[in-house]
Amino acid sequence: MAKIIYVAFDGVSRDIEVENGTNLMDGAVDNMVPGIDGDCGGACACATCHVHVDPSWVNKLPPMEELEDTMLGLVDSRDEYSRLSCQLKASPELEGLIVNTPHGQH
Repeated sequence: MAKIIYVAFDGVSRDIEVENGTNLMDGAVDNMVPGIDGDCGGACACATCHVHVDPSWVNKLPPMEELEDTMLGLVDSRDEYSRLSCQLKASPELEGLIVNTPHGQH
């Protein structure tokens, strides 16, 4: 299990234990984290699980694949910290990862 810290746009923080190997979108949806819907079920076919990764964690994540990059092109609030939470899997290396939900996703 990895503790992932989900911070909503309004500043409310939730510490969620996510099973190793589970994507962060499922961890959020299973725990009703507002702002992460996961409409496509984690198939990387939408961007309703968009998060902004805390800058201190960006270089610790696996590289973004082309499909994720394409899907992120659909969001208005994309920045250099944007990722799709369905493409990030919980692991011991991500213990304490902080992700923020964008303003338009609440």
